[in-house]
Amino acid sequence: MEQTVYPERWNLDSLYAGGSKSAAFASELAGMETDIDAVTKQLKQASSVQDAPSKEELSSWTAQIQSVLIRLRQTESFVSCLLAQQMKDTAAIELNDKVKTIAAKFNSALTLFDEQLMQAADGAWEEWLQTEEASPVAFVLRERRATAKEKLAPAMEALAGELAVDGYHGWGDFYNTIVSRTRFRWTAEDGTEQLLSAGQMHNKLSDGNREVRAAAFAEWEREWGEQAELCAEVLNRLAGFRLKWYEKRGWPSVMKEPLQMNRMSEATLAAMWKAVEEGKPALVRYLERKAQLLGVEKLDWHDVEAPIGTAASTVPYSEGAAFIMEQFRRFSAKLADFSAVAFRDGWIEAEDRPGKRPGGFCTAFPLSNQTRIFMTYSGTASNVSTLAHELGHAYHQHVMDGMPPFAQEYAMNVAETASTFAELIVSDSAMVAAADPQERLVLLEDKLQRSTAFFMNIHARYLFERRFYEQRRNGMVDHEQLCKLMEEAQREAFCGVLGDIHPHFWASKLHFYLTDVPFYNFPYTFGFLFSSGIYAIAKREGAGFSERYDALLRDTGIMTVEELAEKHLGVRLDEPEFWRGAVALMAEDVEVFLQMTDK
Repeated sequence: MEQTVYPERWNLDSLYAGGSKSAAFASELAGMETDIDAVTKQLKQASSVQDAPSKEELSSWTAQIQSVLIRLRQTESFVSCLLAQQMKDTAAIELNDKVKTIAAKFNSALTLFDEQLMQAADGAWEEWLQTEEASPVAFVLRERRATAKEKLAPAMEALAGELAVDGYHGWGDFYNTIVSRTRFRWTAEDGTEQLLSAGQMHNKLSDGNREVRAAAFAEWEREWGEQAELCAEVLNRLAGFRLKWYEKRGWPSVMKEPLQMNRMSEATLAAMWKAVEEGKPALVRYLERKAQLLGVEKLDWHDVEAPIGTAASTVPYSEGAAFIMEQFRRFSAKLADFSAVAFRDGWIEAEDRPGKRPGGFCTAFPLSNQTRIFMTYSGTASNVSTLAHELGHAYHQHVMDGMPPFAQEYAMNVAETASTFAELIVSDSAMVAAADPQERLVLLEDKLQRSTAFFMNIHARYLFERRFYEQRRNGMVDHEQLCKLMEEAQREAFCGVLGDIHPHFWASKLHFYLTDVPFYNFPYTFGFLFSSGIYAIAKREGAGFSERYDALLRDTGIMTVEELAEKHLGVRLDEPEFWRGAVALMAEDVEVFLQMTDK
C-alpha cells in the first residue's frame, strides 16, 4: 500500500488567515482588550467599596476572567508560532509586544480578582465554591486565594506586572533577537561555504559522523561565545528582577515560585533527586561503554546524543509519522486517531529550512480545539522521539478540550508527563517490533540518550541555575563566571564521565530566558520519572489502562501532583520509593545495552 505523504509545514491560516497581518487576529486582540477593560472597571469599583463580594458577583467575574484567559492562551500561541517559523518577522515581533501588553493588563485584572476572592467571608466563600459556577474550578480558586495572601498588596502587584512588560519580559524576549543574529559558518560536502541558522546547526550536533559533530560543536561554541557578554547581561537582569520581586514579597527561597507553579512540595523534589542520584552509576556504565563503541577514551559533549550502529539511518518524515501512529495505536486508538488528524491537517511544522528558531514545542489553541507542533525534522531517531514527545503534549490538551479554562491550566511537570509517556510508547514498542538486533540496539540507545538527558543534562541545568541565583544575590555574574558555573554543574551532574563539555550551554538554551516559568528544568525530570512509573502500570494492566490514563490527564489542572498520584496511582511522591521504581526501569535498559554490546 502506498504510504500517505503528510505536509511538513503547518497551517496557521486555519486559525487566523493572513499570518502576522491577519485582520481576524487583530479583531481578537481588540475584543480581548475591551473585555479586560470591562471586568477591570467592575473589579475596581468593587475594590473601592470594600464590601465582601456577593456570590453572583464572584460567579460573574469568574466567568469573565475565564473567557479572557482562553482567548489569551490562543493569541499567545499564535504569536509564538509566527516568531518560531520566521525569527525576523518584524510584524510578528510587534504583535508579540502587543500580546504581552494585553497579558499584563489581564494580570492586573487577575490581581484585582484575587483581591475580591480574599475579601469574601469564609462561610460565604465555602458556600459559593459548592455552586454550579464555581465547583468545577474550586481547586484553582482556592489556590489563587491562598497565593494572593502571600503576595504584595494588589496595587503593588499590578504595578510590578505592568512594569515587567518592557522590563522583565522584555529582557526575556531578547533571546529571540540574539538567536536570530547568530550566524554559524559551515563548509558543505561540495566545499561551498554556508551560513546556517541555529536550528540547522543544532541538528548537526547529533550527526553520525564524529568529525562533523566535532566541527559543528566547535562552531556552536564559537558563535555562542561571541554572544556571551550580551547573553550574560540578559540573564543577570532577569535574575535580578526576579530576586527583587521575591524579596519584596517576603519569599526567602528562589524555589518557592517554581514549586508553587508546579503544584509540588519541596519534599517531593528532594525525594526525586535522591532517587536520580542513586541511579546515576548505571548511566555512567552506559556512557563508558558508549565511549568504547565510538573508539574514544571519554565521550565529549557532542558524543552523548550521537547515534551508534549502522541501523541509525535517516527516516523520512511521513515514514516517521506512520511509525509513531502505529505504536500509539498499540496503547490507545484515541491517541492514534488524534495524531492522524494532527499530521493530516497540518498541525506540525517540521520542515528543515533557514530562518526558524531552534528547538521544539507544542502549543495549544483552546478556542479552536487544536494544537500546533514546532520542530526541525532531519530524519534522526532523536527527531522521531521529539515528534512523539510533542504529540504527547498535544494529546494532553486534546483530552482537556471543553473543560473550564481555569481547569486547563496544568503545570509544566505534569505536561512533561504526557509527552514523555508518548515517547516511551514509541521507543518500547519499536524495540519489541525490531527483528534486527542492530536496529534494536540503536533504538535502545536512543532511549538511553533520553534517560541521560533527564538524569544528567537536566540536573546540570538545575544545579547551574540554583548556584547562579545564589551568586546573583551578591551582584552581577559575568559571562566567564557563568561558563565556570556551567562547567562545574555539568561535571558534577555527569559524574565526571565526559571529556570536553559545553561551557556556553547557558547562553544557547532558551529555557534559561523564559519569564513565565522559572526553573524550566526539574519539571522535565519529574515528568520523565512520573511517566515511567505510569508506563510500568500501563504495561501491567494492558489496553484497559488508556481510559484511566485519560482521566489522570484531565485531573492535572485541578490537583497537586501528590494528590494526583494518590488518587490515580495510589502512591506517595514525597518518599523515594516510587521514584526508585521508575529509576530501576532505566537501570534495566542499561543492563540490556551492556549485554548487547559485550562483544
